[in-house]
Amino acid sequence: MIITLTVNGQDHRLEVDPRTTLLDALRERLHLTGSKKGCDHGQCGACTVLLGGRRINSCLALAVMHDGDEIVTVEGLGTPDAPNPLQRAFMRHDGFQCGYCTPGQIVSATGMLGEMRDGWPSHASETLDAAPGLSQAEIAERMSGNLCRCAAYTGIVAAIREAAEAGAETGEAAE
Repeated sequence: MIITLTVNGQDHRLEVDPRTTLLDALRERLHLTGSKKGCDHGQCGACTVLLGGRRINSCLALAVMHDGDEIVTVEGLGTPDAPNPLQRAFMRHDGFQCGYCTPGQIVSATGMLGEMRDGWPSHASETLDAAPGLSQAEIAERMSGNLCRCAAYTGIVAAIREAAEAGAETGEAAE
């Protein structure tokens, strides 16, 4: 099948087998290797991308399901020369060790901060009537789909908190 994926602001026309996952299309066809294949079952979050601004596990999505959709990968959030505020906070707070889960953590945190800005409650939210706070429980609940086998959670949470408290726009593509 021929599909068009809009990835990090660029249209890509691809011929794919209908069984190709979005993750495999991104990694193998577009050579965007930031999204990782961790568990391949949607349990670790290493493959997290933003689809229309909302986070999804790309290992569980078929590429053909997203023909014409806007997808943002970690490569679309910033560059090594111009990291976005959340990426800088991850570096400042050592929010990584081996780095394997880091792209998924950053993309998921970007989506999570967007959800919080939009007032979406979570299971840990104290009320459904007010904007959620940035408590430890709130961050832990919202990031629970992203695992770090090195246990860099302290740095990850500190980075997310810093970026959120600074009011950083973390979902913008680097210019």
